[in-house]
This record gives sequence, C-alpha cells and structure tokens, in this order.
Amino acid sequence: MKYVNVESVEAGEILGKTVYSSNGTVLLSAGVQLTVFMVNTLKRIGVTTLYIQDEAYKDVDTEDILDEATKRAIINEMSVTLEAVRSGKDWSPKKVALSIDKLLNDVLNGRELLVQLTDIRTQDNAQYVHAMNVCLLSSVIGLNMGLNYNQLKDLAVGALLHDIGKVGEPPGTVPTSKLHHTWRGFEVIKNKREFSLLVAHTALQHHEHEDGSGTPRGIRGKDIHLFAKIVSAANIYDNLINGLSGSNMLPHEACEAMMAMSGTKLDRDILIEFNKSVSVYPNGTAVRLSTKETGVIVRQHRGLPGRPVIRVAHGNTRYSLDVVEIDLAKQNTIFIEGVLT
Repeated sequence: MKYVNVESVEAGEILGKTVYSSNGTVLLSAGVQLTVFMVNTLKRIGVTTLYIQDEAYKDVDTEDILDEATKRAIINEMSVTLEAVRSGKDWSPKKVALSIDKLLNDVLNGRELLVQLTDIRTQDNAQYVHAMNVCLLSSVIGLNMGLNYNQLKDLAVGALLHDIGKVGEPPGTVPTSKLHHTWRGFEVIKNKREFSLLVAHTALQHHEHEDGSGTPRGIRGKDIHLFAKIVSAANIYDNLINGLSGSNMLPHEACEAMMAMSGTKLDRDILIEFNKSVSVYPNGTAVRLSTKETGVIVRQHRGLPGRPVIRVAHGNTRYSLDVVEIDLAKQNTIFIEGVLT
C-alpha cells in the first residue's frame, strides 16, 4: 500500500484502509474500488490522506498496533460516551474500561511495533480518532517506561477521556477560567468512582507545561503527574500531524517541533520515550533520498524510527524495473531528504 494525499487519488484505484464513521461503523471498506463520487465525497467530509493499494507495494503492511475490531469498539464507545455527556445522561465507566482492556491487549501483543497514526479522519470522526490515537500513543510510552498493567490502565483511561470536558464547552471560553475544558473534564471524571482519581487529574493537567506556562493552574515540573506529562506529549503530537492545532505537519516535522519543546512545554524524559515509540516515516510514505532516488517506506526498525527500509525502483517502464531495498540502518551515508506528497 501507499500513503497518499487524497488530491492525487484517481477513480479506479483501490482503497487500502477502511474509513470509519463517527460511531465506528464502516463508511468505506478496504478493498473497494474508488469512483469519482467516492473520491469527491472523501474530500467533502474532510479526508486529506489515505492508503491506496499498489501492485508494486502489495506486501507493504501498515503494521497497525490496534486491530480493526478494537478501533471500531473504541470509536463507538467514545461516540456513545460523549453523546451521553453532551445530553446530560449517565455513561458507563465499565464499558469504557472494557474498550481500554482491548486496546492494552493489542499494545502488549504489538510491543515490537512503532506507532503509526495513519487512520483516515473525517470531520465527523476526528474527535474520536484523536482520543484513540492519544490513548494508543500514551499507552505505548507508558509501557516503554515500565508501568505495570494497573498503571497503564489508569493512564489509558485518562488519555482516552482527556478532552471529555470539551463536550458542550461554551465558545470563547477563557483558558484560565474554571470553565476551561480540563476543569470540566476533571469534574466529569472524578464523579465516576469506578475510576482512580489519577484519571481525573490526567485530564485536568494535560495542558500544563514543564516551565509553568501551561493551563489551567500554571503548575510546573514535578508538580505535574507523570500520566499527564505523557498524555500532553501524545496530545501535542496528534494535534500537530492532523491539523488540530492549525499546523498539519508531517510526522518527522512534528517530532522536530516537539524536541524544541523539551524542558519548556514537555518533559525531556518523556520525549526520549516518545521518540522511541513513533514511526517518523510511516510505511507506504513516498520519500526522496540524499542519492536523489525516490522510493517508498516498506519496513521500520524498532529503536531507529528515523532509519527505515525504502524500496526503490530503477528502470524506464513497468516491464523493466529493477527493484532494490535500501536499509538506512545499514547505509549510514544515505539520508531521507524529503517526503513526497
């Protein structure tokens, strides 16, 4: 599969990855042949990138940590939970916890994989996919830091519900006021006795900064709980790569931007674990090398996210191609110069 900008997709191409609705049901299944209407609809509902099947890269796996059933369950549960909060109805901590168990099971089984946040977003499902991504990345970082299962579960629940206070948030809310969404989230979560108070504090503190410049209380350093620091890093990264902060950066650009936040917005130790966890160049991404060759990322190296394996095709026609794979972990003099969008 290849990971491409939706503007370059043509009718007749085959969708490589399923598109979900806001409640976890399937809008378009992987394997469907795209029509002009489908492509235009994807653009209209806010899709910017997607996976397309390509015969030359049919063996390239996205290496998702979460399986499709887990994704559907989490997106659906977030849809149900947030709608209940929005309408003032009760919601089920038990069901949220069950969806977290499924996610952590996938994380533990996929501990050798790097996180690739490439699920297709629409205007309707963006909020739920964001929550799922922050939860996934936070859980992987926590696992790498040696947290036990109970700690991971509290962290994952706090990450999944970190923005629950945004539901029904009044427009123009002053960030430092008691109506800040982190305070609202704290109040919503702390009333659920099934959850540890750490879950509520994770939601409350995830916009605090190492240097005390964050919100809502301006606390700093050691006064910020570890879980909130982890969720903060995951939240900022997902916002940066998916335009939720107005930036829409590529993964490697977002990682560089986050390194510049070390010691100010973000904790240095968390950033070290973050950089071990994330795929800087997701599988299927087209890149240009320092040799001026172009190719597609086909495999990752755990611990070396910036040095993947790239498949390069030489030749003038589809019938006379010489395909080689360049492993940047072994070819120390070759570098990725840019991503081709």
